Amino acid sequence: MDNKKEFYKDVWKLALPITIQCLLQSSFSIVDQIMVGSLGSVSIAGIGLGGKFSSLFITTVTAVSTAAGILIAQYYGNKDEKGVNESFVSSMLFSLIIAVLFTIPSMIIAQNIMKMYSKDVATINASASYLRIVSYGFIPLTFTLIMETLLRCIGYAKYPMYSSVLAVILNTVLNYILIFGKFGFSGMGLEGAAIATNISRIVEFVVILGLFIYVKQKENIYVSFNVHIKADFIKKVLVVLIPILFCEFLWSLGENIYSMIYGRIGTEACAAMTLTSSIQSLTIGAFNGVSAAAGIMVGRQLGAGDFDESYHTSKVFVYLGIIGSVIIGILVTLTAPLYVKLFAVSEDVRKTTCYILYAFSIILFVKVTNMILEGSVLRSGGNTKITLIIDFIGTWIFGIPLGLVTAFVFNMPIYYVYFILSLEEAVRMAISIVVFKKRIWMNNITNDASYKSSELGVEK
Repeated sequence: MDNKKEFYKDVWKLALPITIQCLLQSSFSIVDQIMVGSLGSVSIAGIGLGGKFSSLFITTVTAVSTAAGILIAQYYGNKDEKGVNESFVSSMLFSLIIAVLFTIPSMIIAQNIMKMYSKDVATINASASYLRIVSYGFIPLTFTLIMETLLRCIGYAKYPMYSSVLAVILNTVLNYILIFGKFGFSGMGLEGAAIATNISRIVEFVVILGLFIYVKQKENIYVSFNVHIKADFIKKVLVVLIPILFCEFLWSLGENIYSMIYGRIGTEACAAMTLTSSIQSLTIGAFNGVSAAAGIMVGRQLGAGDFDESYHTSKVFVYLGIIGSVIIGILVTLTAPLYVKLFAVSEDVRKTTCYILYAFSIILFVKVTNMILEGSVLRSGGNTKITLIIDFIGTWIFGIPLGLVTAFVFNMPIYYVYFILSLEEAVRMAISIVVFKKRIWMNNITNDASYKSSELGVEK
């Protein structure tokens, strides 16, 4: 690269705020689980399973924001204000439709949804109650995600971080008050955690909206909802969005099937997996900044037509992810026995939780490589059908069958089930590396001829 100092300065400027934000967002679930953990295994399993279905919504609407990020980054790199605005507005409309489609059933048939996750009546009731309340925050969260995407792509990644700091602090305080009944409030347990999360998300939306308006006026950025989006642009958006939407939905659905497998192994096993999920989210969150920065920087370079530079940039990000994930994996292994002591659960649940964390530490570098390479770099060129195929092969051809066989045919303990089905990540990584080296993912979306040639798999 011509200017390494400037490059790493840009990486730092993008990656650090996003990483801090992701770590803070992941701490939502950790704070909830530590406080709810004192209420016993049923409440832990309830918040875990209820959160799994809401994560299906979050993953789906995040797919829209991912597509928006791909388009906005490339149009911004090409200095096309109209393209940036049309990408933002169309993504906002798509995400709002998705939010409504998830909110209504979560409010009306939460009990029936949770019956798919567990056979235990107490766990079903707890998780349904949590889901029903949390769903009120789906629409505000949707607007927040899309506005954050635009701010990051135009160089204001620190503002989403600010709103998250406030939301996490508020969530922590409200958890303490509402779960345990402090300062004159009645203790609401798991439902209190859900209400706290909702209020925090609404406040975060209000703050990010204010910051969004401030940046728009300060930089005179062209953002207008009074715009007529032509059919050919909608088609371009859909070509990018639909594969991502299917990819993320199928991946999240696969993760939910994994949760169903864990849940049907038993409530204790499900509680152990729930305890590890917060550490997994926090650990993966540490690399979300690197992944997001990779997508934005590579997308800008592709939009500007710098294909060789984007290829070298991608490799740097992958190397950073591998080195960092190995270090974090070692730290997770060393601290696992201390972490499980935070929860009021049986010794068997603690031991199982430790074993799952050990398995997670081993596979972590593969997960992070996939997140950066498949989740950001390969998508940055807009040919998102490639990642759809890779994810489908990994999750549905390998992961789910391995999970079902190990859990219900061989009746293995949950930590073995988790590790073996997680090997599907290695399959996805191998395919992603091949695709990356062939460079068939490299695209300038703002150039229609280039875009069409890449759709056909023509190498640059």
